[in-house]
Amino acid sequence: MIWETIRLAVQAIFRNTMRSILTVLGIVIGVAAVIAMVTVGEGSSSQVTADVEKLGTNILMLMPGGDEQRGPGSRSVAKAFKLKDVDAIIEQISSVETAAPYAQSSTTAIYGAESLKTSVVGTDNRYLLAVDWPVVMGRQFLASEENSGKSVCILGETVRQNLFGNTDPIGETVRLSTLTCEVVGLLEAKGASSFGTDQDDVIGLPMKTFQRRVAGSTDVSMIYIAVRDDQSTARAMIEIEALMRERRRINEGEDDDFNIMDMKQIASMLTGITNILTGLLSAVAAVSLLVGGIGIMNIMLVSVTERTREIGIRLAVGAQASQVLMQFLVEAIVLSMIGGLIGIILGLALAAFASNLMMIPFEPNPMVVAGAFLFSMIVGIIFGYFPARRAAKLDPIDALRHQ
Repeated sequence: MIWETIRLAVQAIFRNTMRSILTVLGIVIGVAAVIAMVTVGEGSSSQVTADVEKLGTNILMLMPGGDEQRGPGSRSVAKAFKLKDVDAIIEQISSVETAAPYAQSSTTAIYGAESLKTSVVGTDNRYLLAVDWPVVMGRQFLASEENSGKSVCILGETVRQNLFGNTDPIGETVRLSTLTCEVVGLLEAKGASSFGTDQDDVIGLPMKTFQRRVAGSTDVSMIYIAVRDDQSTARAMIEIEALMRERRRINEGEDDDFNIMDMKQIASMLTGITNILTGLLSAVAAVSLLVGGIGIMNIMLVSVTERTREIGIRLAVGAQASQVLMQFLVEAIVLSMIGGLIGIILGLALAAFASNLMMIPFEPNPMVVAGAFLFSMIVGIIFGYFPARRAAKLDPIDALRHQ
């Protein structure tokens, strides 16, 4: 009996093909939007986690500047760090594996007829160790080059591609404004970061070279700190805070004039923001499912009106009211299922395209796909029940008189 009911429902749907297509359009859009939004959101979260893991979950970043909400006893100007602060962290805090100075500026790199607006970074080999960024061609800085501030540099892959193409840049000289440096190494390609910036668009200089020839000061704008794998980053943060308060002569009751950021906290914050935005966009997209449900109810009411005489004949020849109700309810459910299936295919296709465009992992969640399909069926049941109940309650005599 149920198969006969499904057959009649499918026949009724394909009897008015164009109307049926327009009816399920709301369901298609709703399901596709929800699946696409959630899939892209989960891919973005995975990309954030992967980027942080590349940099290292045991990395701390020490930066000048206190909290934005400053109390009466806080300092208005935060002074920069010095190279001695980096050495003190390594020597006095046992939980720290290494620490590295870091400063950054923008410049134009020129080689022959080629030029590129890029970032120039002052640091040393300890930074490459801390963030696990190997040199794939050439070598790192020599100790003598770091100590003397020699004009040598290491290129990121983007800089190499723009200035040298695929040729070997080792031994060539690159001009950075008034500074000319010899290329001694090429960094491994990292690609885009979670914030969309190109991590390979960089030129590394020894810290003292950067300070003398680029910055014109001995300031260190940031310190990267790698905590030992067997140590807690939370404990290391407490020890670093105590050391820096002592070195920077911050009295008790005064606010810190520096900040310590944990990569785990940054990853958690970014993932949380991504999940919230994904949830909000998915909720908005889910409204389309409700709109699609209203469309199904509207078209089913029209169908009941058009087929009043047919319903009267079925009731007159012995069909039960429950059978009529089931026929129209199944028709609404089949419409929703068709819309759900098309929406799933379209949503996954859109998510795959967006993931490829944004260069993030394509990670469809089977639970989300199943949930969206189930929700589309529930919408069909809820919004199809009222027209089906109206058809089942028709009086056979009045229905047969209907023109």
